[in-house]
Amino acid sequence: MRIDIVSIFPEYLDPLRLSLVGKAVDAGLVNLGVHDLRSFAHDRHRTVDDTPYGGGPGMVMSPVPWGEALDQIAGAHPGERIDGGTMTGGGVRPLLVVPTPSGERFTQSVAQQWSDEPWLVLACGRYEGIDTRVIEHYAGRSDWAGVREVSVGDYVLAGGEAAALVIVEAVVRLIPGVLGNAASVADDSFAAGSMERLLEGPVYTKPAEWRGIDVPEILMSGHHGRIAAWRAEQAHARTREHRPDLLG
Repeated sequence: MRIDIVSIFPEYLDPLRLSLVGKAVDAGLVNLGVHDLRSFAHDRHRTVDDTPYGGGPGMVMSPVPWGEALDQIAGAHPGERIDGGTMTGGGVRPLLVVPTPSGERFTQSVAQQWSDEPWLVLACGRYEGIDTRVIEHYAGRSDWAGVREVSVGDYVLAGGEAAALVIVEAVVRLIPGVLGNAASVADDSFAAGSMERLLEGPVYTKPAEWRGIDVPEILMSGHHGRIAAWRAEQAHARTREHRPDLLG
């Protein structure tokens, strides 16, 4: 998979070189490129925003540098390097992902869909957001796989970078070969199948007793059928307590 991220704070994305995502990059399972939007602004101050039409507080990100950045990323040839990343070519169309509180909810199901995409481009907005014409323009282009505006929660962040970290990690861990044990995703909260509307139950490891609290006896019984039933019961109980809306 190819992932490109455009931001005015590219160093914000440095954690993607660590842990699970970093290992996926090192293993060649993910080709990651991070790009500075300001490098596509050509005035002395490298301006990427302006006052909003119609008035109101804050600033809006200009479509001009965004258009240049996205066109250059999507038009790169195989082997060409832009801002430190080797690009993908061969007719693969990128999907533009825009983190925004006004987008659809980003869920495990969406992450699963995107783990099958060959190329994601994440546009990290700031201020009052990106000029809407950017979304409209790339949604209508046949050389792009579309545009998805997504929200990671019902709250507002200072910019799209933190949301991009969440999205990339959620997607990358679902790519075959990234996790040491591929079967572990089946028991995740919200995983497709029996866990789709459930939260994962409590988990334990050694020692068997810690500060006066014992591991539930059933987990040390060796009876796999009873353990599975107990875990299912605990998942339902935790969901009822923390997210009853999932149970309808």
